[in-house]
Amino acid sequence: MKRCRTNSKSTYKDMQNSKKHTLDEETKPSMEAFYRTHAYLVEHNDVPVRRSLMDEIDWNARLIGIKGTRGVGKTSFLLQYAKEKFGKDDRKCLYVNMNNFYFQGRGIADFAGEFVKNGGKVLLIDQVFKEPDWSQQLRTCYDLYPELKIVFTGSSVMRLKEENPEIGGLVQSYNLRGFSFREFLNLKTGNNFQPYTLDEILHDHERIIKQILPKASPAEYFQSYVHHGFYPFFLENRNFSENLLKTMNMMIEVDILFIKQIELKYLAKIKKLFYLLAIDGPKAPNISKLAEEIDTSRATVMNYIKYLADARLINIIYPVGAQFPKKPSKIMMHNSNLMYAIYPNNTTRQEALETFFVNSLWKDHKVNQGGKDNHYIVDGKLKFKICDAHATGKQRFNNDVIYARYNTEVGQGNKIPLWLLGFLY
Repeated sequence: MKRCRTNSKSTYKDMQNSKKHTLDEETKPSMEAFYRTHAYLVEHNDVPVRRSLMDEIDWNARLIGIKGTRGVGKTSFLLQYAKEKFGKDDRKCLYVNMNNFYFQGRGIADFAGEFVKNGGKVLLIDQVFKEPDWSQQLRTCYDLYPELKIVFTGSSVMRLKEENPEIGGLVQSYNLRGFSFREFLNLKTGNNFQPYTLDEILHDHERIIKQILPKASPAEYFQSYVHHGFYPFFLENRNFSENLLKTMNMMIEVDILFIKQIELKYLAKIKKLFYLLAIDGPKAPNISKLAEEIDTSRATVMNYIKYLADARLINIIYPVGAQFPKKPSKIMMHNSNLMYAIYPNNTTRQEALETFFVNSLWKDHKVNQGGKDNHYIVDGKLKFKICDAHATGKQRFNNDVIYARYNTEVGQGNKIPLWLLGFLY
């Protein structure tokens, strides 16, 4: 009996072809599901305020990373871009979220290849860090598909260029922040006030205010913003504080532990440290005492403080010329909403408004501690004092200090209303 010999190479090739054919057949409905989800999300994405970052991004770049704190509206931002530039039914653009279990069996590069083959041009990837080798996958896409543009979102904790050499020189990185007071005021009043630079505010605030006041009363909305206006989810029909507390926990559990690859057993220490820093209020931390409280070393406390700052939970304030890992002169919450969520009954107005000041300038300016309480140095030279316009007692005003005053809507000379600094973005 003649034995039939099998060619192992051709058999393997046939198996691969068969497997590819099967995969292609399975992929077709999967891709359709993504297109349907995309169309639905884009159609129902009703963003009440157009974010100014939309006009700051160079949309011609092939690889764009948008970082931001959890809860600031990164998903809505991607969908708004898709809506503005393409509409819901244009298949050249597709939104996908890495939370989809589909990507447990298929990498970004493989999926992108299928998308390009179907005529895709712009791939919007939400929460890219959920893919373990995401930076290598994006680099593969960049090399293989020159006609493809990828816009992805990630956590503020991520250091896109420093920690991901594969894409470091290729990615254009941007930060999406929470609502500014300007954006909040536009939302509440239906106006379309534009942002101003710090230089414009300092030198032309009296004229700027005259353009704003006939259309809206900032004082009417300022305290609401300070309390709950930074995170867009205040618009949702849910308890804001509870929602924010949940978001803060996710920032630590996912954005810090997962991305920084910290073991779960250290979670309680980081959370306790954050709480201790919060209830202490804006002041210089006692690193030795904090290390003792959470049972760890001073160096570890400083590292945890840095992680909390990267997650946009706190701001670290240094004297001019100093930086991490030196001891800070002050630690404060990243924004005033966090203060009211953690210790609502113990938050003083002065502390909340100093936090507002620092947070408003943080985007484009360097803020350092000044020589006295309530004093700050901006960009290494501008001296600011945050103070109450209705303060009693004798007050001395120095010509070389800018007085950012609350409890007033107007200003004069080197006395500017604090709320106007919420128009910086």
